[in-house]
Amino acid sequence: MPSKKAAVSKAAKKGDLIGWGLVGCGVIAPTHVHAVADSGTANLIACCDIVPGKAKAFADKHAPGIRAYDSMEAMLKDPEIQAVSLCTPSGLHSECTIAAAEMGKHVLCEKPLDVTLEAIDAAIAACKQHNVKLSGVFQRRTYASSKKVREAVRSGKLGKLVIGDAYQKYFRSHEYYASGSWRATWDLDGGGALMNQGVHGIDLLLYLMGDVRRLNAYARRLVRNIEVEDTAVAIVEFVNGAVGVIEGTTSVTPGYGCRIEISGDNGTIVLDEDRITKWDIPGQDGEADGEGGGKGTASDPSAVTATGHTQHVIDLCGAIRENREPEIGGKEARRAVEVIKAIYKSSREGGATVELPLSYCNDGPGI
Repeated sequence: MPSKKAAVSKAAKKGDLIGWGLVGCGVIAPTHVHAVADSGTANLIACCDIVPGKAKAFADKHAPGIRAYDSMEAMLKDPEIQAVSLCTPSGLHSECTIAAAEMGKHVLCEKPLDVTLEAIDAAIAACKQHNVKLSGVFQRRTYASSKKVREAVRSGKLGKLVIGDAYQKYFRSHEYYASGSWRATWDLDGGGALMNQGVHGIDLLLYLMGDVRRLNAYARRLVRNIEVEDTAVAIVEFVNGAVGVIEGTTSVTPGYGCRIEISGDNGTIVLDEDRITKWDIPGQDGEADGEGGGKGTASDPSAVTATGHTQHVIDLCGAIRENREPEIGGKEARRAVEVIKAIYKSSREGGATVELPLSYCNDGPGI
């Protein structure tokens, strides 16, 4: 991954900043504004939102001078825009991706790519058909600490992998769920604590441990008055033979961040948010870098920083220029959603064992 300074120099020298558009002006949209501005490889041209006047108000506050549209269709006709960030409700991601692809625009899509595997596959197919790039947002993969742990796992420093766990104990208030009619609905949010918040930690666990072969799970509504889950637990078996636990909740007080624990027969590493807090491998000292990475978005969804998103913008611009697959392409971003759908299926069936991969007929809503 090039440094931001190198990216700025390269873009300035070529004079070819990628024209960028922003679809949806909600909570995460300001993060994408900062990411594009900080990337040195892209230039924000416009934003849009279906709520009349919202895009204009957003532009005036966060990016004065950019164009504001009251429809995605109108913005996608803007010839200066080459790529877009999708910041719409999750259940609209595929629809928006397909529309952008048909207009020849590359896509950086917020997590998850959509709320069903069928919709995700339709989006992937549309991008392939129209020869545009599709990249998913999973900023935890961009952290130096995550890459360091991945290298340790892949190079065998932990020995034979035995256990890989993801613990995500978040807090989201009743007011948070009431702040948008799409939140905590099966149609547009696709789920609760796992699909909206826990998807990040699940993706990171897969990035470090590899794919899941089978799982047993329970998802429940224990505190919040919502139609989706606020708490879920799964026991998973990975393709490599290791086992582990996935926990996800938004119903505990106070909220804590994401903690990943990986153990092999030769050592253990603990990743707490963006910091390595345990590096217990015989003969290797001083690798841990602190007591924890802070709470981050554990209690406040607006606390996300733009650092990881900036790397996503830089990577997508590189993929466009170099005609390569983004680091987190469509198929890669799909993996976490498949695990979550398998968890929901297992819960609907009383904790029954669910084998992966899933078929579309297993890809239903509900817990």
